[in-house]
Amino acid sequence: MNNARASLIIRAVIVLIAVVAVVQFRSGGGLPSLGSLFGREPTTLTVLAGSELRDLEPFFDEIARETGVRLELDYIGTLDGVESIVTETGGGAEVDAAWFSHAKYLALVDRGRIAAQETIMLSPVVMGVKQSLAEQWGWTDGGVTWQDIADRAATGELDFAMTNPASSNSGFTALMGVVAAFADTADAPRLEDIEVAAPRLTDFFAGQALTSGSSGWLAESYVREQDRLGGIINYESVLLEMNDSGQLREPLYLLYPEEGIVTADYPIMLLNNDKREDFDKLVEFLRSAEFQETIMRETQRRPVIPQVQLASSFPDALLVELPFPGSSDVVDGILFAYLDEARIPAHAVFVLDVSGSMEGERIAQLQQAVRNLTGTDASLTGRFARFSARERITLVPFREQVQDGVTFEIDNADENSDSMQGIRNYVDGLRADGGTAIYSSLITAYRFLQEMRQEDLAQGQERYYSIVLMSDGENTEGGNLRDFERFFSTLEGGSQQIKTFPVLFGNANESEMDDVAELTGGRVFDGRSETLSLVFKQIRGYQ
Repeated sequence: MNNARASLIIRAVIVLIAVVAVVQFRSGGGLPSLGSLFGREPTTLTVLAGSELRDLEPFFDEIARETGVRLELDYIGTLDGVESIVTETGGGAEVDAAWFSHAKYLALVDRGRIAAQETIMLSPVVMGVKQSLAEQWGWTDGGVTWQDIADRAATGELDFAMTNPASSNSGFTALMGVVAAFADTADAPRLEDIEVAAPRLTDFFAGQALTSGSSGWLAESYVREQDRLGGIINYESVLLEMNDSGQLREPLYLLYPEEGIVTADYPIMLLNNDKREDFDKLVEFLRSAEFQETIMRETQRRPVIPQVQLASSFPDALLVELPFPGSSDVVDGILFAYLDEARIPAHAVFVLDVSGSMEGERIAQLQQAVRNLTGTDASLTGRFARFSARERITLVPFREQVQDGVTFEIDNADENSDSMQGIRNYVDGLRADGGTAIYSSLITAYRFLQEMRQEDLAQGQERYYSIVLMSDGENTEGGNLRDFERFFSTLEGGSQQIKTFPVLFGNANESEMDDVAELTGGRVFDGRSETLSLVFKQIRGYQ
């Protein structure tokens, strides 16, 4: 081949590359990488991940260009993720890696599944309190302890938001730290230390006035309800972003209690050793000085390498790391102590569609979903989603009219207790028939909880009230959405804090269910793409 011909071929290739690049760019695909032009697309690393990692998605294209590894994240709750990995069900055996805010619980349950891991960024779980309260109580001078926070919560001076530790990593991490602080030991808490910490835990959680199964949803709900709340426990990064958002009428003062805290270190964990080369390239980039700077700037999380200096925007606080429990039995014991003894007891009303369209498989799914919450689900997530001791459960079925409901006091959370067996017997007797009176039934549930709340307050009892609304179709009888909206506006302030969590199922009206959730401060759950059993377990994190 002569030089002229070779030169002509090279120019033709360059023109072809340019044309392809322009076409892709103009079609909205951005500039292609050389690898994609020559058929070398990035490999994919599938990852089970905590939902808080969504804020890294804007960087995925850059990561793929620089490393040749494209991240495909499947967002899942931590305990759900751990269960999936350990049991190799629900996708755990099929993913290449896991990425949660910490790996401590997975390591306790089954360290053998982790082929390699590297920490990527840091965010301590701390408390933010309104600036005025921090100044009033002298907390801006430093020296604040978890004991001080418990004192203010026990007297009713401090109401705060915190995620459910059985559902969300921020609550889980905070609970482990608080127990370690209250256990009066410098070592990792043991089973016998839980009893030592119990009285202070009860005082502390007397102030938990808002719960959630998600740290992101908790932050959004705090903004909505900030006038009635004094503080929030969450990742430092979330609290800093809340202060920068312009949505708070009063900034949060971040507390780093003297006894210590537990820090989320966001380790990415390799599960599929065949992807080690991709994993190593990814980790090298994520821990590079340039990307660590990006993480710190864009997500308000701390860098993990000493080459990157901490930005001045972070509070100048001494971080004392508390020891994490050394066995899964201790962690389980702490979680059950929180659910059954320490937290404010809940009263959950389940408004359940048993109209004619529910006949057959649908009502069978509903019955099984409720049965699983009575302790019959022995899975990791099922054990912590079951109804808790001291909880009150009301089941309200409806057809074209509201049916006679029944209330159960859970005196014993054992699956063989009378209350748990009573719930199973009741739901097993449900039969599908008739029309669908969604909003008349929902109004009835609110009236009932309003009366119960007044009775509880008269007896000096505080509870956390919520409603689950499950229907598989359109409203055909009784009041409509506008009637419910008018009724809700007449509720006294305290009863307007009762949230409804609608479940989309069958042919449920998604738009109207969104409106109900928005009005009441709840959240919609989708039972069309997930089983009702899974959805009901997820909802338990919000009750």
